[in-house]
Amino acid sequence: MAYNEKLSDRIREAIQDLPNVTEKLMFGGICYMVNDKMCIGVVKEEMMCRVDPAKTEQLLDLEGCRPMDFTKTPMKGFVYVSEDGLKTKGQFDFWIQQCLEYNPLAKASPKKKKLAKK
Repeated sequence: MAYNEKLSDRIREAIQDLPNVTEKLMFGGICYMVNDKMCIGVVKEEMMCRVDPAKTEQLLDLEGCRPMDFTKTPMKGFVYVSEDGLKTKGQFDFWIQQCLEYNPLAKASPKKKKLAKK
């Protein structure tokens, strides 16, 4: 599935000077992992943001923001932001900041155990 590479490039440029950033293909798009935790990404044409769950309701009032409902059920602490909410550099930077501020508080996914070879 294709994702907005131009938006991905904007994100990559915004976080390029951070340590411990890796890119991972997931959700049919791309995710930028910061300190081994999902932080921000692109799914189709939207920015996927991992934000403070306590702020989610107020963030949903902002232009272009909607719940991340990848599994048909909203995921707590994750939102999508459409191009409408990313038109200006200020809007874009706001969402990057929200993701990076929450990242130190976010829990990393447990590492999957590798199956032993027989």
